[in-house]
Amino acid sequence: MKQLENEYPCAINLVIDLIGGKWKVLILWNLNRSTKRFSELQRAIPGITQKVLAQQLKELEEQGLIIGKAYPIAPARVEYSTAELGKKLQRTLNEMCNRGDQYADAHQIERKECWIGSGAAVR
Repeated sequence: MKQLENEYPCAINLVIDLIGGKWKVLILWNLNRSTKRFSELQRAIPGITQKVLAQQLKELEEQGLIIGKAYPIAPARVEYSTAELGKKLQRTLNEMCNRGDQYADAHQIERKECWIGSGAAVR
């Protein structure tokens, strides 16, 4: 589990610790689009394992970026959504996607999908 430091040289270092890595940005992106159950997130993020998804969800929840709402039914059901702090990151995530698109266009890099606009995957 990634532990946050008590002091950082710059706020960017803190943000990297909060959402850095291969999966957290994709999890936040998907949850900013809609509330999802674990299995829906796993299908939406190709390549992520159950173990890694569970770990990343736990970290994001502990850091206050997402909310996991458990329902007292059998089988157990948890729905994940973004907390206010996670929602505030969406503008930054959109800019990251825009910059990636611009770079890809300038360097003739193909993309399979992009979520800019209405939130639906396109391409």
